[in-house]
Amino acid sequence: MPLGMNKSTIDIQSYLRDREIIHSDPEIMSGVPVFVGTRVPLQTFFDYLEGEAGLSEFLEDFPHLKSQALLTLEVIAKMMLDQERTTRIHSI
Repeated sequence: MPLGMNKSTIDIQSYLRDREIIHSDPEIMSGVPVFVGTRVPLQTFFDYLEGEAGLSEFLEDFPHLKSQALLTLEVIAKMMLDQERTTRIHSI
């Protein structure tokens, strides 16, 4: 597994690829996962969320990615809720 990646990251990327929100192409950014139709890496989105900038600054800097960014957050939230439910069920 590449450095900085874990099972959750890979699950998110797979889910986003299946929904054509991101894709990887060796000819685009050396195969780094990017938002479809752009050269903006998914990691850039995560970097904004983890840093002080946050979602609002990401949307200011990349306004053309508003719908993809919101879909990405929706996917992450749903996966977190599913994981929480699974954890609660297994702890009973």
